[in-house]
Amino acid sequence: MPGAHYQIHDERFAGLIHGNANIDVLWSGGRWTEGPAYFAAGRYLVWSDIPNDRLLRWDETSGHVSTFEQPCRNQNGHTVDREGRLISCEHRGRCVSRYEIDGSYTVLADSYDGKRLNSPNDVVVKSDGSIWFTDPSYGIDSDYEGDAAPMEQDGRHVYRIDPSGKISRVIDDMKQPNGLAFSADESVLYVADTGKTHFPDCTPVIRKYPVKPDGASLGPGADFVSCDAGLFDGFRLDTNGNIWSSAGDGVHCFSPDGTLLGKILIDEVVANICFGGPKRNRLFICATTTLRSIYVNARGLT
Repeated sequence: MPGAHYQIHDERFAGLIHGNANIDVLWSGGRWTEGPAYFAAGRYLVWSDIPNDRLLRWDETSGHVSTFEQPCRNQNGHTVDREGRLISCEHRGRCVSRYEIDGSYTVLADSYDGKRLNSPNDVVVKSDGSIWFTDPSYGIDSDYEGDAAPMEQDGRHVYRIDPSGKISRVIDDMKQPNGLAFSADESVLYVADTGKTHFPDCTPVIRKYPVKPDGASLGPGADFVSCDAGLFDGFRLDTNGNIWSSAGDGVHCFSPDGTLLGKILIDEVVANICFGGPKRNRLFICATTTLRSIYVNARGLT
């Protein structure tokens, strides 16, 4: 029988978990952990502790945790591009940045239409080299996760950075766009809306937007799944199209048709997740004050 930390809603979930796999606490001591990104070549994971303004590094070969960068401009979400470079969303920097192979630092986007971005939150890289990111207001709402400042944009939106460097707005119908991920064939972009933090009548959902044939713009979006415990934040897809999402009570797993398959229950609010390990079957979980992991019977998309 599955352990007490599993909640099965659909029999398909039993095939995606190992009933005797426990949740490992890899590190504790954060204030709000976020943005995990796994580097396969080095077998290490980096993640943010946003209020403490630090980026941390966990070594898979030894279990050792060290400070990767502090201060780090209140970085939030991260991803690794196809060249092995770290892409970062910065609250205090109000930008999307990249660490180059030689260790240098490049700002990729810090404004749109001549006005400063709000506080980039999460980011994903498409196979054509374009970078897509969300820009809610959490980093400028107070001094806790960034610097309190007035909003210069006309709302909270989603943007695309073309390989040429041109920045375009691709979604403008969300309240607080947050986590995002492409489907395996990149025909759909999924985006979480955490607008309920600022707009009480906003339902916590993940929305789906069809990618147009040009690969650079999106069609009209629609609500895909709603959250029954807190809010969706960061999420990832596995190779079979299942969505593994953070939530208020742990990690929720949905099938490609939107059915809630099951949950991995955590005793802290989960902010973000990613797949890693040599087989990409280890789910790393940023849960408020801790970094945790659990092995699942699924492989995350690269």
